[in-house]
Amino acid sequence: MNFEHLRALSAVVEEGTFEAAADRLHISPSAVSQRIKALENAEGQIMVRRGAPCTPTEPGAVLLRMARQVQLLESEARHTLAGGSSTRATTPVAVNADSLATWFLPVLSDAAGWTDSTLDLHVEDQDHSARLLRSGDVIAAVTAEPAPVNGCRVQPLGAMRYLPVATPELRERFTGAGGIDWEAMPVVRFNAKDELQRRFLRVRGTTGDPPRHTVPSSEAFLAAVRAGLGWGMLPELQLGTDLDDGALVLLDGRAHEDVLLYWQAWKLDSERLERIGASVRRAARHLR
Repeated sequence: MNFEHLRALSAVVEEGTFEAAADRLHISPSAVSQRIKALENAEGQIMVRRGAPCTPTEPGAVLLRMARQVQLLESEARHTLAGGSSTRATTPVAVNADSLATWFLPVLSDAAGWTDSTLDLHVEDQDHSARLLRSGDVIAAVTAEPAPVNGCRVQPLGAMRYLPVATPELRERFTGAGGIDWEAMPVVRFNAKDELQRRFLRVRGTTGDPPRHTVPSSEAFLAAVRAGLGWGMLPELQLGTDLDDGALVLLDGRAHEDVLLYWQAWKLDSERLERIGASVRRAARHLR
């Protein structure tokens, strides 16, 4: 395969348009179009959906992933040949918001000292981040998927423990002689993909639909629960002294959910991949 054609595919998908890809590659939009057409003719399949933005087809995603792998290796080779003075390469990694707000933070400190790469973090739910690996959007991911994505290695990191908590006032307001009224007490969720609260309610036989507030930020989610907006499943690592000083209370002293996390990365002999993987594993020592 012609690598210039693959480079054009990567640029079109990442920039979203043929014109923006042309600016990035310092060629004309017509030249970009010709390279994509040549790639499609050579493989006998459409690789790019022409739209706003342009997106890869299923065959295009396969080649896009390969193109990014080659680009990573090419960048490392150039960096070595230049004696460490070449430009930085982008390192796209997927991580869930709760990890990013807690145990993953030391990775950012490590990355501050890397002179050959920059981080491009994709925030995605741990149950869905493997999709970004399959599509080639990231080269590694913190994920809840234990089965390795095709072409990836998987390593266990540990478990994040989530606890059902609320303010004392909220619990008291919705507690009667029969205990907590789970169908009436408002709940906070991160987004539509957030299943933690729903699973907790199902275990308690709650079939109704309690009032739901959606707060798509890990830090703001904690602030919403602290403000009494609703109850939520919060990472134990994020609670600090809230339980000790009474700002928040456990809604069920025995209940918790441990979410097992894994590190999945492309199977490449890459110094950058090894470095960030080692950093993630060190940071994950804070997990259970």
